[in-house]
Amino acid sequence: MAEILGLGVTHSPLLLGTDERMAGITERVLKSPTIPDSMRQPTAWPDEMRREWDAHRAGRAAPAHRARSIAGFRAARAALDAFAPDFVLIFGDDQYENFREDGVAPFCVFATGDIDSRPYTRAGIHNAWAEPADTVVRTKGHPAGGRYLAKALSEQNFDISWAYKMRYENGLPHAFMNALLLLDYDRAGLPWPVVPFHVNCYGSSTISKQGAFAHIDGATAEPDPPGPTPARCFDIGAAIGQAFAASPWRVALIASSSWSHSFLTGKNHYLYPDLASDRARFAEMRAGNLGAWRTLTTAAIEDAGQQELLNWVCLAGAMHALKRKPDWTDMVETHIYVAPKVFAIFNPPGA
Repeated sequence: MAEILGLGVTHSPLLLGTDERMAGITERVLKSPTIPDSMRQPTAWPDEMRREWDAHRAGRAAPAHRARSIAGFRAARAALDAFAPDFVLIFGDDQYENFREDGVAPFCVFATGDIDSRPYTRAGIHNAWAEPADTVVRTKGHPAGGRYLAKALSEQNFDISWAYKMRYENGLPHAFMNALLLLDYDRAGLPWPVVPFHVNCYGSSTISKQGAFAHIDGATAEPDPPGPTPARCFDIGAAIGQAFAASPWRVALIASSSWSHSFLTGKNHYLYPDLASDRARFAEMRAGNLGAWRTLTTAAIEDAGQQELLNWVCLAGAMHALKRKPDWTDMVETHIYVAPKVFAIFNPPGA
């Protein structure tokens, strides 16, 4: 019998690494030619950021940030275990991994078989579990679920892209792989097959920033064509929720991303995220006012550095269509660790 669980988590690479490296992106930006010299000094930063930086240098901030974030993952994992899905669908973005100059899809359903991934290609041995740098993680696929969804969306007039294979040389792009690794932080294993659902969150930055950091190092390029609007993400999320509600499966829909990102927030010199906007979106979600997210604009999303929020907008559309409100939420705020880590659980009725 069809049942739907909704979850929201982050795929933050910082949590895959060690505490000592957690401020690495902030340190990289501080050396960037893109920020004014005045902003290189903590005296010019917001008070909260300056205090957090002092706590980081004293060795206190990173462990606390990790502990609360992992508590969010453990809560989401407990909900997954209790729900026991037939498979999970993950809404995830791509940062110059599977989609490059030869083609970028606004959305893509991956009806893949099993996939071998090498998640520590960048972090190496400096990962949170001290696992070997050449570790290979095999993820089960669910081709039937992927094919079913592609067909259902086409029947609802969404011109959906689909694929049977990943092109990324390291397997699953990190928006999917990191979320799975962090949901299995305690290494109990993840028995559920996965249907990756690509969302072109980065839009005008997809190729021009080549994974979001080229501009930080001083490179310039013309913006790319925009990605799907928040309204389109909301609507396709609603269609996905309705399609699986009519299916024979128990499905967990997971939004995988942090919200505003420092390295995308130009008005803050790419140094810290737009927490005011994140707090507004979080208040809307907690209140169950998910329909408000359909009215967001691409311009507002980009101004706030919230491009990856589009993964959550897809989830919001599904939960709104199914008349769900979150049962549990948390937001782990930060100025120096790139982005706040947000968590949410939308249980099925009676759970």
